[in-house]
Amino acid sequence: MQNNWSIDNLQEAWNLASRLHKGQAYAGPQKGEYFEYINHIGSVSFEILQAIFKDTIDQPDLAIHCALLHDILEDTPLTEEALKLEFGPAVTQGVLALTKNEQLPDKETKMRDSLRRIKAQPKAVWAVKLADRIVNMGPPPFHWPTEKRLAYQKEARLILAELGRANEWLAQRLNDKIEAYTQYIDQD
Repeated sequence: MQNNWSIDNLQEAWNLASRLHKGQAYAGPQKGEYFEYINHIGSVSFEILQAIFKDTIDQPDLAIHCALLHDILEDTPLTEEALKLEFGPAVTQGVLALTKNEQLPDKETKMRDSLRRIKAQPKAVWAVKLADRIVNMGPPPFHWPTEKRLAYQKEARLILAELGRANEWLAQRLNDKIEAYTQYIDQD
């Protein structure tokens, strides 16, 4: 991985994410509303950029690369080897830690495993998980029932407890989002 702010390298990461996530979408809060998945990738990256300006992230280049690529192994056909060849071992290890192990039996086990692997990475990778959940704590998809919304809020509390010391600004932002998310719990 580059240890500098190479805009060309960041644009390569953005272009790869744009190409490989093309056609993927996620549900918005209004019935029938869908957003291109690249919107999520951009939003997580914006959170990291804001955190870099508001607080300290020791390896900002690693953080922004992992933000741009955080779902690429989980949601696209790109291989670990191809990612490593293009962006190096540090980015690849960060993205792998942010990728759920689909061989595990249930959501809770997958989340705990992912958190364990994230905590073995530099705090820049922890920050990406915080940013990811901040973005996901906006209005939930229109089709989520109350039970799923409650579980998601509970999972966000776990993420905050496990990774919050990575970045004070992101931790406070996630805490605020968790509290605000209560407004979406009884909207069935």
